[in-house]
Amino acid sequence: MPRLGRNASGSPVGCLEGANALATLDIRLQGDPVLRKIAKPVKKVGPAVRSLLKDMAETMYAANGVGLAAPQVGIAKRIIVVDAGDGLMELVNPELIRAEGQEVGVEGCLSIPGLIGEVERFAKVTVTCLDHDGRQRWIEGEGLLARVLQHEIDHLNGVLFTDKALAVHEARSEGEEGEEDEGEAAEAAEGAESLEEAGPEAESAVSFEVAPDAARED
Repeated sequence: MPRLGRNASGSPVGCLEGANALATLDIRLQGDPVLRKIAKPVKKVGPAVRSLLKDMAETMYAANGVGLAAPQVGIAKRIIVVDAGDGLMELVNPELIRAEGQEVGVEGCLSIPGLIGEVERFAKVTVTCLDHDGRQRWIEGEGLLARVLQHEIDHLNGVLFTDKALAVHEARSEGEEGEEDEGEAAEAAEGAESLEEAGPEAESAVSFEVAPDAARED
């Protein structure tokens, strides 16, 4: 799950050199069969799993994400990494055991670039999992953390956010939004200048054109 809006505050983690080097993995995109598979539980948290967790975290940060599931890097195992602003969380065999409340929020997905959607999720959740060392943990989350946990656990069950979205839209970059705002401001300024040049008669004409629309809205 990518960072959106005000949550885009994290910076990518640099690659390390030598024996502890991390790898940035390829993110699988919508249409790849692995994204629709039910991921298998991890039997033991050993060196291979810990290495995968590190690589997944590196990949998530490099993609400016807040969460990443193993199927998104082509591995159908029940493993996710999350950083909703409070530091990295590594979850093996995560399971949602308690939930309450409902709220609708905007989501995107690193596997579905260019799209965002409004998705209804539980407002507060409790998740149990194994950590980096194979110890059982319980994580309580609300707000963004609750949303990211649910989004990533869905990936482990072959579910994408577009399957649950109330509406899906094309995502726009901050640059595009800024250009659109500047364009609207320029058009408004040009309109005001035209009215000033044309005088009171033009102002009456503009008001007359708007009036029928206002009547229909009532």
